[in-house]
Amino acid sequence: MRTVTISSKFQIVIPKEIRNSIGLHVGAKLEVLTYGSRIELVPIHPMRTLKGAFKGISTSISREEDRV
Repeated sequence: MRTVTISSKFQIVIPKEIRNSIGLHVGAKLEVLTYGSRIELVPIHPMRTLKGAFKGISTSISREEDRV
């Protein structure tokens, strides 16, 4: 487990191994979520990075005859 220290300005440094493993870069946006006493930082990815993520997915929907 990695530990970080909160600075006098309430800042932390995310360890390099973690930044590299999830692809964080300078200027990346993170959403801050709290669950009780736990804090989670979730990267926010632009919608354009999802282009092609669902390529080849079936879009057919089976419906009952009376619903067509």
